[in-house]
Amino acid sequence: MTPYSILDLSPIPEGSTAAQALQNSADLAAHAEALGYKRFWLAEHHNMTGIASAATAVAIGFVAGRTRTIRVGAGGIMLPNHAPLVVAEQFGTLATLYPDRIDLGLGRAPGTDMETARALRRNLEGGDRFPQDVVELIGYFAREEPGEPPARVRAVPGVGTQVPVFILGSSLYGAQLAAYLGLPYAFASHFAPAALDDAVAVYRDSFRPSERWPEPYFILALNVFAADTDAEAARLQTSMIQAFANLRTGRPGPLPRPVDDVEAVLDPASLAMARQALRCSVVGAPPAVAAGLSGFIETYRPQEVILTGQIHDHAARMHSFSIAAQAMRDLGASGTAAAAAAE
Repeated sequence: MTPYSILDLSPIPEGSTAAQALQNSADLAAHAEALGYKRFWLAEHHNMTGIASAATAVAIGFVAGRTRTIRVGAGGIMLPNHAPLVVAEQFGTLATLYPDRIDLGLGRAPGTDMETARALRRNLEGGDRFPQDVVELIGYFAREEPGEPPARVRAVPGVGTQVPVFILGSSLYGAQLAAYLGLPYAFASHFAPAALDDAVAVYRDSFRPSERWPEPYFILALNVFAADTDAEAARLQTSMIQAFANLRTGRPGPLPRPVDDVEAVLDPASLAMARQALRCSVVGAPPAVAAGLSGFIETYRPQEVILTGQIHDHAARMHSFSIAAQAMRDLGASGTAAAAAAE
C-alpha cells in the first residue's frame, strides 16, 4: 500500500487565532495518527496572518508531544533563512526528545516576501549556497566513527541522530539536487504542478544511490477536499481558492470562510490563476476522492503521497482527512487483493 501523510500549514481561519490554529494542528496530528497516516509535516512561512507555523521547529515539538507514533517534521524548513548548525541543533534536539520520529524537509525559497526575508537576516546578495548548506547540515547529524577525532564544530544535540533529510521542490532544481545527493524528493504539485512531469522524470532518471537511499523515493503532494457530498466538498475548497488568489495578488490574510459561489467573490483572472495552480486537487464525496487518488497514484507511481487541504472549519478538515485515509486504505486493500489474484 502506498504510504500516505499530511502537510499542514497550521491555517488561521477568519475569526480565529494563532493559538487555536496550533491546537487544531496538534488535534489533527493525533487524528491522523489514529487513521494510519505516516507523517505529519508543518511548513515554514513568515509574515503570513493566515499561517501559524512560522517557528516551525517549535510547532513540531508541540505536535510531537501530543502524539505517540506518527512521524512529525518540517515540510519544510527554508534553509537559506537559517544557519545549518542552528537547524541541526533544533532538529537534533527534537530527535533526541522524540527518537525515530522526526523528519527534516528542506526548501530553497524564503517562504515569504523579500522585505520579510531581509528582516530574517537572509543574505539576498550572496551566491546560492543551498547545496553546500544541505551537505553541511546532513554532516552535523552523522555518527562519529570510533577512533576518529570529533569534529571541531558539532551539533549538540544532533550528532549521531541521523535525522532523515528530504529535498522539497517546485522546479527542476530540487529534483536535480535530490537526485545528485541521493536523497528523497517531495514535489510541491499541490500549488506548482506545471513542472511535475519533468521534475519526476529528472529525479528518477538521474538518481545516484546513497547509503541510506539506494533507490529513488518520490513523494507526491496533493490537495484533498473531501465531504459527504460533492457539492459540500467543492464549497470547502473555495476557502483555499480564495486564500491562494489573495496571496498571489498581494493580499494575504486569514483563511477565508467558504462561499457558495466563488465566482462572485473573485475576478475571472484571479480565479483562473488559482484553479490552474491548484489543479492537482481531489475534490468530492468518497467515491470521487477514491477515484482521484487512484488516478494520481496510477499516473505517477509515487513512493508516498502527502495530502494537504486548507479548510476553514476544523471539524470539516478532520472529516476530509478521514475520508481520504479510508480511500487510501481501500486502495491498498484492492491492490493487495489484485496482486494475490495474479499469483
